[in-house]
Parts: sequence; C-alpha cells; structure tokens
Amino acid sequence: MSMLSHYKHVFQMQFLRNAGFFVVIAFIQILISIGIVIGFTYLIPDPSTSSILYLATGAPTIILIITGLVILPQQIGTAKADGYMEYIKSWPVKRSVILGADTTLWILLTIPGIIVSSIVAYFMFNPGYDVSWTVVPAFFLIALTSIGVGYGFSYLLSPAASLGISQVIVFGALMFSPVNFPMERLPEWLQSLHEILPIYSMAEVMRASLAASTFTAGIENYINLLLWCVLGYGGAIFILNKR
Repeated sequence: MSMLSHYKHVFQMQFLRNAGFFVVIAFIQILISIGIVIGFTYLIPDPSTSSILYLATGAPTIILIITGLVILPQQIGTAKADGYMEYIKSWPVKRSVILGADTTLWILLTIPGIIVSSIVAYFMFNPGYDVSWTVVPAFFLIALTSIGVGYGFSYLLSPAASLGISQVIVFGALMFSPVNFPMERLPEWLQSLHEILPIYSMAEVMRASLAASTFTAGIENYINLLLWCVLGYGGAIFILNKR
C-alpha cells in the first residue's frame, strides 16, 4: 500500500474518532477569537486604530497557539492515558504519516475561527487590513510550528506535565506575550526571552501578512519558526519510533 493510501486511511480513522470533539473545539475557537477581537477592546479606554489592529491580527495567532500548544497536548495526554498511543504505534505505517494526517486535521480545525474573527474585525472596526501574498505560507508556517512544538513536548512528557505546560502557555500567550500588544511594553528580560521562543515570531509573521503596510517581519522571525518546527516534529517522530 502506498504512503498516500496510508495517509488517507489514518486521516479517516483519526477524523472519525475525533469528529464530535473537533466540532466542539471549532465552535469554542470561534467564540475565543470573537472574544479577543471584541472583548479585549473593553479593557482599553477609547481604543485607537493601532490597538484594534493588534487585536485583529493577534486573534488568528492566538487561535493557532491554543490549538497547537494547548488543546493538542491535552488530547495527546488523554490518548496516552487511554492506551490509544500504544495502539497507534502498532500501526504498520510510518510515524511521519501519522503525524501528517493528524496535522492536517488540526490545521483544518483552526480555519473557521480565523475566518470568523477576521470578518468580525473587518466589519465592526475596519482595523486597516492590508493582506499580503505571504498570508497563506505564513498561516501554514505558524500552524506547523505551533502543532510541531505541541507534538514534541506532549510526546516527550507525561500527561500531567503536558497539561501543566499547556496551561502556562495559554496564560502566558494571552497576558505576557506580545501578540495583542507591542513588544516594547514588556520588561527587557521578557523581551529577550521572546526573541528565542516562537510565540513572538508567530505574531510578527501573522501581523506582517495581514497588515503589510503597518507591520514587517524580519528574516530572523521566519528562521526562528522553522527551527522550532523542525525541532518539534523531529522530536515527536523520534519518540514515536521508540519501542
């Protein structure tokens, strides 16, 4: 059987197993994305166009972060506890095919929330979108990096540890990461940390794609994401191949 056939069967199996869960999560992501675009404006007295643009371009990044670094590790932790992970390892397919099929599902899961949040922001606030041709490759790069890193630490660590890290990430991404506000507002030590971690680069690349006339992303942001993506997927495949 060809690799494409393996991919098709794994995709179908994973989709049928998680279809109900994916519908619920997609709906929750839509609510979260709308909440970021609209709800966060209530925290800012007389929000400026710049503040609105940060929220409008930050919402898609938050969705991808929550999907790859929060929900996915929790799902893998449950699969480990149920013994489903050992069952997956017994399949006569390459580990890369399993990760590829799963990654496709998780990427598809993020699309409704991103579309809805962008439409809501456009019609309610007209924040000044200037969509670049890089928006599609940027979306896939951020999604793959987020999902890859999520796979990496969730396969490496115990379910309890993965859950703890995912909770720290969601709190940090919403409150202490320069996704919905400029990097300069953070203390210098936290700015230095974000130069290494992938979340800031995700936000920069997304902003530069959705509002190209206002924001730019440096080559170092793309390199940062590529390195984290390779590290995450490489670690996940290595752990899956271990008997």
